[in-house]
Order: sequence, then C-alpha cells, then structure tokens
Amino acid sequence: MTKLNFDYDEEYIRNSRGIELFACRWVPSSSSPRALIFLCHGYGMECSGFMSECGIRLASAGYAVFGMDYEGHGRSKGDRCYIKKFGDIVNDCYDYYTSISAQEKYREKGRFLYGESMGGAVALLLHKKDPSFWNGAILVAPMCKISEKVKPHPVVINLLTRVEEIIPKWKIVPTKDVIDAAFKDPVKREEIRNNKLIYQDKPRLKTALEMLRTSMNLEDTLHEITLPFFVLHGEADTVTDPEISKALFEKASTRDKTIKLYPGMWHGLTSGEPDANVDLVFADIINWLDVRTGDAVVEKVACIDQGEPKREQASLLGGFKGGGRRLVHRSSM
Repeated sequence: MTKLNFDYDEEYIRNSRGIELFACRWVPSSSSPRALIFLCHGYGMECSGFMSECGIRLASAGYAVFGMDYEGHGRSKGDRCYIKKFGDIVNDCYDYYTSISAQEKYREKGRFLYGESMGGAVALLLHKKDPSFWNGAILVAPMCKISEKVKPHPVVINLLTRVEEIIPKWKIVPTKDVIDAAFKDPVKREEIRNNKLIYQDKPRLKTALEMLRTSMNLEDTLHEITLPFFVLHGEADTVTDPEISKALFEKASTRDKTIKLYPGMWHGLTSGEPDANVDLVFADIINWLDVRTGDAVVEKVACIDQGEPKREQASLLGGFKGGGRRLVHRSSM
C-alpha cells in the first residue's frame, strides 16, 4: 500500500444544547479522499490522542477521517463522562457528521462509520436514525448486547433506577480496572493510563444505566440493522464478550456482513495489542473499505477463528451552530 501525506486539523463546535465540543480530522493532502470515515470513540475515551493511530492509518490509506469527543469526554466541555441521555451523543454525532457530508467537496463521497466498544453502539444507532444515509460501518468489539456473564440482576437494576434522578452523577458503580482488562501490551497500556484526557474513575450512576439501557435496546433490535458492516473482535476480550459480535452477525438483516474473530487478542484490537497484531487488524479494516470504495463485487464473508481460553469477564457496569474556530493544522511527515 502506498502511504499518502495527510493534513491534521482541530476545531471546536457547539452542539444544539450550546456545549462546546472538540472535533478533529485527518485528510489526505495530495488527493481527493476515497471516502469519509466518521469515528465513534468508546466510553471514557477521546479522538485526538487515543484514536490518532486510527486516523493516521486510514488517512494514509486515502480516507478522510473525522472525529469528535462526546460531551464530557476528552477535550469537549461538560461534566466528565456524564451521559444524561445516550441519544444526545447520537444526535451530536449525527448533526456534525452530516454537516461534513453536506460540504460540496464531500457530497459524492461514501460515508462510513467507525465505532469502537461503546462507539459501536453509537454507530449502530446513527444507522438506525437514518438507515439509508451511511454506506457501511466498521465495528471493533462493539457494545451492542450485554453479556449474560455480567448482566446485572433485575432487582439491582430496579434499585439503581429508583435513585438515578436523585444522585445521577454519583460515582458509585463498582467496576474492575478496564484499562488492565482491555489492553494487552504493557507499554501501550501505561501510555493509555497516562493519557489524562481518558476518564479513569468509576462510572457515574446515570451513565452506567444509560449504557445498560442502550445495550439492551440494541440487543432486542439487532435484526433491524441493514447497512453493510465489518465486525471485529478479540476472542480473549473480557470487556465486551465476543458472543456479542456473533449475535450481531447472526441477527442483522443486511446481506453484506463480515465478522472476524482474532484468537488470543484482547479488547483493544487497534490500540493495545503488539504492533504485529495491530498491523493485521488495520490491514483487514483497510481491505474491507477498499473493496467497498472500488469497483469490486461485494459478497458476504464470515471468518470465525477458534480462540484461546477466555479470561475473567470485566464490565463497565460492575443541530450544530455555525463553523468552529480552527486551532491546529499540521502535515504528516
């Protein structure tokens, strides 16, 4: 693959509720992009640092990549990692990403969603919000179903629901160290832990319940998924169970759906694995995109590998106004 030069830019925008949100982009500088890729990051994560590897690799492959930190996440304003309504995240992404797609230079370009973990749920809900708008989705270890291994008892859910409006922002939901559970490579794990833009405290009560309700709703409506997608999952993932991706693949109505399970790999397929594994994952992602942005005939493909023994399960539950101001612009080497 010939790597292309790209430009990196940042800006701040305001959502329909007046909250200032951080956005960034990686765009090929010497040619028109093959297609547009819209990032949906995971719970507590952010785009400019944590997902920069994704932006760089996809832009180097000829794609224009756009990211946005959700309200309360990363460099965006708002209470840290507080999700009052999951639908607000979906609506903010929809407003910003469709505004980019409407720009004259991008109107004829394909539009693909890219979601990791909780961002997989955001991507699927963006599809459900406007089923015919998106050309496809890449879903990396998506949160679209609650594993039976970690699903809270209905009595516990009922008790927490009773107090969520009284203490919505309290950090009272017990959880294991997700960073330890998600990222295999010890050096990369420490780099992620040292990223101060990543939320590493206990989940807030309402945030946890919103994520739970969103996952349960998606689980009941997986058959409504009709867009082409590529779902990738590490078979040794203990944060989101690989069975979740299998259920999505089996129940989704679309004919163009691809699944690949990676033996021995953990949750952080694109950021926490040894370099050779990360290279393999991105090669698979770019190949899937290249096929769907070229003239090749697309067929449904299923690739399910046998995994290694599973580790103990970890759980996270235990209308834009005006153009933004440009802050940074730099080109790749």
